Amino acid sequence: MKLILNILTRTINFGVKKGIIVQPDSRKLHVDKPKVDNQKTEFMTDEQLMAYIAALDKEEDQDTAAFLRIALLTGMRRGAILGLKWGDIDFKNGIVTLQPEYAKNNRTSHIAVNEDVLKILQKLPRSGEFIFPGKEGGKRENFKRMAVRVRDAAGLPPDFRPLHGLRHNFASRLASSGQVDLYTLQKLLTHESPEMTQRYAHLADAAMKRAANVITEAMTPSVNNDQKSILKGKINNDQ
Repeated sequence: MKLILNILTRTINFGVKKGIIVQPDSRKLHVDKPKVDNQKTEFMTDEQLMAYIAALDKEEDQDTAAFLRIALLTGMRRGAILGLKWGDIDFKNGIVTLQPEYAKNNRTSHIAVNEDVLKILQKLPRSGEFIFPGKEGGKRENFKRMAVRVRDAAGLPPDFRPLHGLRHNFASRLASSGQVDLYTLQKLLTHESPEMTQRYAHLADAAMKRAANVITEAMTPSVNNDQKSILKGKINNDQ
């Protein structure tokens, strides 16, 4: 409903801008758009991730499967990967440049990628300026058919989005690892504002709780089991 109302208001604004219609009186025409909580976050379990990688390995066209591998390991948006050109890859420093015409915020971004991603890219044939060229060497439009096939072969839920779900899985795993802060995650996801990254904050909180629990072991001297028992008893007696 909200999308339809957005189209309606944009159509009216377009008509006013082009001089086709007169600006409507806001007292007579007011569009109330519903508030939608659509913050969906997908996450693969370890078993699902292993099944997904196995399904990727079984794909006949591994050059095409490389698209999903890159999405899995970088969290990049579909449009950003499809818009990648060989000149955007800095193989020496492991940096990928996302051109503004293929970025959601229309700004140039730079993200770091690991050696696994670089190896995947290096194995791909170079048949034009685009890494994943479409017909006649232009930009390819989609990989949805293969993405759906791999998702289903891996046994993922039907509501797991075959492409965008990989981005959420990437972000969720980094946030819950306890090794990546939300600011760094924001930069990797090329989110324009930190609010967009906050949906993963609860996963980072869980990681911090796990880290806090390590203090008991870290504060215990390196002694034998008998001495540890004595120390534990001492703490209990003090309480």
